[in-house]
Amino acid sequence: MQIAERLTKIPPYLFMELRKKIAKAKAEGVDVINLAIGDPVEPTPDGVIEELYLRAKDPENHCYPTDEEKGMISFREEIARWYLERYGVLLNPDDEILGLIGSKEGCHHFVLGRINPGDIVLMTDPGYPAYRSSILMGGGEPYSMPILEENDYLPVFEDIPADIVKRARGMFLCYPNNPTGACATRDFFDRVVKFAKENDIAVCYDNPYSEIVFDDQERLSFLSAEGAKDVGVELNSLSKPYNMTGWRIGMAMGNPDLIAAISKVKENTDSGVFNPIQYAAIYALKNEETNIENMLNIYARRRDLVLKTLDRIGISFKPPKGTFYLWVPTPDGMNSIDFTNLLFEKAAVVVAAGTAYGEHGEGYIRISLTVTDERLKEAMERIEKEFA
Repeated sequence: MQIAERLTKIPPYLFMELRKKIAKAKAEGVDVINLAIGDPVEPTPDGVIEELYLRAKDPENHCYPTDEEKGMISFREEIARWYLERYGVLLNPDDEILGLIGSKEGCHHFVLGRINPGDIVLMTDPGYPAYRSSILMGGGEPYSMPILEENDYLPVFEDIPADIVKRARGMFLCYPNNPTGACATRDFFDRVVKFAKENDIAVCYDNPYSEIVFDDQERLSFLSAEGAKDVGVELNSLSKPYNMTGWRIGMAMGNPDLIAAISKVKENTDSGVFNPIQYAAIYALKNEETNIENMLNIYARRRDLVLKTLDRIGISFKPPKGTFYLWVPTPDGMNSIDFTNLLFEKAAVVVAAGTAYGEHGEGYIRISLTVTDERLKEAMERIEKEFA
């Protein structure tokens, strides 16, 4: 049976292809260590699980979710409190906050709520592959903005051709950045707001790594910039700070018109998030700040291990200060795919090739720190043995 033409434009999803490759090797008896996927191995905090259990026992929560697509008002109020406390951002829970089934859903619904067929949506290259897929499925045209090391992995808006800017109606940004780990600055936020206002471009600022920063890097929200709520929305998630990737709970915040548009898409797409999960999210936001600090200590320790190992095999670089990924330059004369394949063939270690995130990812690989200390140590020992 013929499938929709829109799906033929979308490349295979990176992580699905990796899973197939890993499964094949494991079936052949290979002990594969996967450093390609950012899924925290540590469990969700016990208090969050207990809250889910208690709320799930209440029959009142077995019906359709309260406020359905918008999210419970108590959840939205807690998000507003958390954002004010963490980032100094004042939000109205009634029309500036929307509950999401994870921030990935928000990316897709942003396109459907804002972009018309043929509109251009700007995105960084390298960048999270799901942005491109959402743009294409929504009928838009992706335009890649190179983000290069010499520019601190920030886009240079002046380099975008005038005819592209004229047709652009949306822009995806993500800092701390996946895949590079780069962090934004307040000055950059001001430039984004100015550029977006001058050109009627709606910003979707995807910020799920907002809490995962190192070396005294300031935690930042795009919405803290003056005028940010005039031009965009910010997405965030409980996945990374609270080890809740599988729970699928997040939020969109910002411009009321964009929030209303995303909400309208949601009310015609899904029926919201199960109430007990929202209650568990409220508990996490209120009570589990220590989990964030504990995880940062764990990731810092693992980060140090990887950097020291790479240095011993001749790969030295100054890493950016965000996310639980390392954006690692390949050895001289070796492209991303070749180095990725070599690590797999020689050490049975899976990493993500930089080109999976765009053509400007050439010359890099991405390593995730979300495996146990023991497995990461084993992976580093294998790599050092083969490449030292």
